[in-house]
Amino acid sequence: MISGLKTRIERALRQVRWALAALLCAAAPAWALDLNELMGLLARQQQGEANFTEQRYVRGFDGPLAASGTLSFTAPDRLVRRTLSPRPETMAVDGNNLTLSRSGRSRSMTLDSMPELQGLVEAMRATLAGNTQVLQRYFTSTVGGSASEWTLDLAPVDARLASQVAMLRLSGKAGEVLGVEMEFRGGDRSVMTISPKR
Repeated sequence: MISGLKTRIERALRQVRWALAALLCAAAPAWALDLNELMGLLARQQQGEANFTEQRYVRGFDGPLAASGTLSFTAPDRLVRRTLSPRPETMAVDGNNLTLSRSGRSRSMTLDSMPELQGLVEAMRATLAGNTQVLQRYFTSTVGGSASEWTLDLAPVDARLASQVAMLRLSGKAGEVLGVEMEFRGGDRSVMTISPKR
């Protein structure tokens, strides 16, 4: 009789251990996210449009410089930033081509002719496209949080970019980038808030 009770208790304990193990395995993604998982979430959205507001903190100015406008992205490599305030201007990147437009004038150039700018553009494009290979070509990355609220810290690999940019932090939820912070050498920084259009 005692041995039967002991067997039932052991069986119940095994079931509890299996249930706990299954629960832990199922819950792990809720608190742990790695770069490949994050890039997989981001790659699902092939295009998007959003509004942005940006605060630039520049040494020598009393308060932040504000800008606002729209962003659009079409995978794999078309990114357009239209600033509406304080003055209209557009930066359109398509592949290796960059076009800047302001006051009725346009200027075109290739991204690879400006490695520092190329790195900053690729931080955004590669993240939005979920392209791990391109991102790792320009940055070392650290992912924090979970799929429901994540951060992606990027440290430049290229010495020229690293001499100007200390760090970038992108943040978001699931497959959406909702914020971009940049810290520049010398103390300047930029904080952008992104609101996807539904």
